[in-house]
Amino acid sequence: MRTHPTPPLNTPPVYDLQQVGYAYQSVPALREITFQVQAGQRIALLGANGSGKSTLLRVLDGLYFPNAGRLRAFGRELDENALRGDEEAYAFRRRVGLVFQNSDVQLFNPTVYDELAFGPLQLGWDKPRIAGRIDALLEQFGIAHLRHRSPHRLSGGEKKRVALASVLIIEPEVLLLDEPCGGLDPLSQGNMLRFLRDSRGHTLITATHDLAIVPDIADWCFVLREGRLAAHGPTATILSDGALLRECHLARHRQEDDNLHRY
Repeated sequence: MRTHPTPPLNTPPVYDLQQVGYAYQSVPALREITFQVQAGQRIALLGANGSGKSTLLRVLDGLYFPNAGRLRAFGRELDENALRGDEEAYAFRRRVGLVFQNSDVQLFNPTVYDELAFGPLQLGWDKPRIAGRIDALLEQFGIAHLRHRSPHRLSGGEKKRVALASVLIIEPEVLLLDEPCGGLDPLSQGNMLRFLRDSRGHTLITATHDLAIVPDIADWCFVLREGRLAAHGPTATILSDGALLRECHLARHRQEDDNLHRY
């Protein structure tokens, strides 16, 4: 694995993964993943399709639990026992939010307003607090006119904004995003990138294979290949390593470029 200097460890890590592995039945998806994430870092998980990015996000979100190795979140073991009780599960869900690649998987309430209210209601917030927070987010994301619309009748860009708002409403410390710009038109993609670029106060972990957006959203990169951590380092260093990107199928090989130029 290629490594570069890691950032200084001034505070306990948000995530500490040691030799983490995960398999779907008998098919390995993650193998011996070891790294730490510090509070406030902006990280990109880079990898081609099938490299394990989405699986890793679900492990970090406590939807999947490692089959091997050890995972600690906020200084505590993150496993099935840690989230078994309602109090423990709510405490973790309050701190970590995941925005799925496919918004239709995430949106299930009859209206946009109900979608944003769902998380706070589960956490026991009072109605005035919920209403005030919803109004603020609807304005922030330019979707106030959609408050009574069905999420499944919205455009792809509108669904993404609703999904993001439904996660942000509980004010998580960690924001996990799976291909946040995937399938968006240029305007919607620009709006999403602007939010991610200007977002402060979150630990931001974004899975993507779109290298063009990485300088805007991440200061540090972890590169996955076939479920393993192939490299990690500062964004500028990783993106300038052409051989690494080609090895991990994140950039075209020169021969492929030459073939394209023939047509």
